[in-house]
Amino acid sequence: MLCSINSYSQNLESIGQSKPIEVSGGLSLSNIIYAADGIDQRRDPYTYFASGNVTLSLYGWSVPFSFAFSNQNSSFQQPFNQYGLHPTYKWITGHIGYTSMSFSPYTLNGHLFLGAGVDLQPTDKLSISAMYGRLQKAVQPDSTNESVLPAFHRTGFGLKTSYGSASDNVTFIFFSATDDENSLNYVPESLEVLPRENLVLSLAGSKTIVPNLVLKGEFATSALTRDKRAASYEPSNKNIFSTGIFNQKQSTGYYNAYNLGVSYAFSTFSIGAGYERIDPGYETLGAYFFNNNLENITANANTALFSGKVNVGVNAGLQRDNLDGEKVSSMSRFVGSMNVGYTPSNRLNIAVNYSSFNTYTNIRSQFQDINQLTPYDNLDTLNFTQISQSVNSNVNYMLSTNEARRQNINVNITYQNAADEQGGVEQNSGSQFYMFNAAYNLSIVPTNTSFTLAFNYNKNEAAGLNSTTLGPTLGINKTLLDKKMRTGLSVSLNNAYTNNQLVNRVVNYRLTGSYTLKKKHAFNISAVALNRTTVGEDGAVDFLEFTGTIGYNLTLGN
Repeated sequence: MLCSINSYSQNLESIGQSKPIEVSGGLSLSNIIYAADGIDQRRDPYTYFASGNVTLSLYGWSVPFSFAFSNQNSSFQQPFNQYGLHPTYKWITGHIGYTSMSFSPYTLNGHLFLGAGVDLQPTDKLSISAMYGRLQKAVQPDSTNESVLPAFHRTGFGLKTSYGSASDNVTFIFFSATDDENSLNYVPESLEVLPRENLVLSLAGSKTIVPNLVLKGEFATSALTRDKRAASYEPSNKNIFSTGIFNQKQSTGYYNAYNLGVSYAFSTFSIGAGYERIDPGYETLGAYFFNNNLENITANANTALFSGKVNVGVNAGLQRDNLDGEKVSSMSRFVGSMNVGYTPSNRLNIAVNYSSFNTYTNIRSQFQDINQLTPYDNLDTLNFTQISQSVNSNVNYMLSTNEARRQNINVNITYQNAADEQGGVEQNSGSQFYMFNAAYNLSIVPTNTSFTLAFNYNKNEAAGLNSTTLGPTLGINKTLLDKKMRTGLSVSLNNAYTNNQLVNRVVNYRLTGSYTLKKKHAFNISAVALNRTTVGEDGAVDFLEFTGTIGYNLTLGN
């Protein structure tokens, strides 16, 4: 049995105006036949598969079901284990049951809870959101199953208020979560599962300094108690949490996170920059996973040239961790990319993308720290750098287009490079990947027929290994019976080379067909045959595989 999370909006104003009961969704049934000659069969000779998604609606209240069944395995999925209602009335939207809400990345961010929430927007400038519910269900420890990790019952409460316009606004967020230390009978100390408590405050906003110059940012501070059972504690350095809004303990830590961004838009040019810092140990119980101990610096620029025919975008960033110097290793990474688009006419479109990812890691041993006499000792620390670059270009050219015939050519080229450096010396662990694809398409409009001729080339160069795959593909597609029936036939031939030596040849035949009846019934059939011939590959054998599929799809509702 599987559980699903479904979110649907029920508009209370529609009661009496919509149909009382509606059914929507679809059902499908597939039969698969498989046979192989020359090798052991890699799947069952016959497989049937039935699946469906059905939604019952009562005055906008939706109840979805989904199921899947086959002779290999089966599953049934229904929404009542985790179901949420979201009724709306004018400027009020409610959330009842299992649901999730997001206030900001540093506070409440998509965490599922069982309870209630509300979104209010009484005016264009004022909005208020609030939630209360169970964030985590108590899970008792199981000594017979080590994979079951115990968890305390956790509840949360959050409030978000925003005022202003899209470019000039201010937002305040309050989020609190606490564990019930009495919700578990006992917890083995070896598991290190402790009852925790968290309070996060956030202030965010944006401001238009001058026309087209926008400054935005967010500052969040989090108080996290890692063991609620610890003794109370009043820190000597007073902070906002010392005002009585949070029960501070000896296991309480205080952490900050903030980001700042600025952007300026000209008529055909825009630039921007951003800075983000998250303290080591920063955590919010309103998110499942959170990255901390990092600093990001980013910049971007976009422009349009020659009356919009050329568009250029550039992005660059620098990220580092180990902000407090406590980690054994530290990492810094540079990321840069550039996109260029050129559209000289309606027939020709060219796009080029370049990206570079550079990761630098400095590894220190504890022995080095203990025995270092001066800051200048051990300057030959192990350094590691991984560089990844990629270039992609795409060209699409329309040869001709009219009421009778359409022709176009598409060419795509990709290059990727990954290399490692250690102590400034390039290692023999990098790889280069090349891909070239060209396709010609001809559509004959009066007969609803199209032809495709393509050529594919892939090459991968790694340490001591050079593999290449290349070959053509020819395909034809045709629609019949007033476009209710579609047929297709394609043949592909691919040769595989290892270190410039031909090792095998693969021929692939594919036949497809589909027919739609009264827009609700769809019948489809396909047959695929693969023939592999071995030339010089040790231990490999020639074989033939066949897969046939017959399917039916039913669409429910209007």
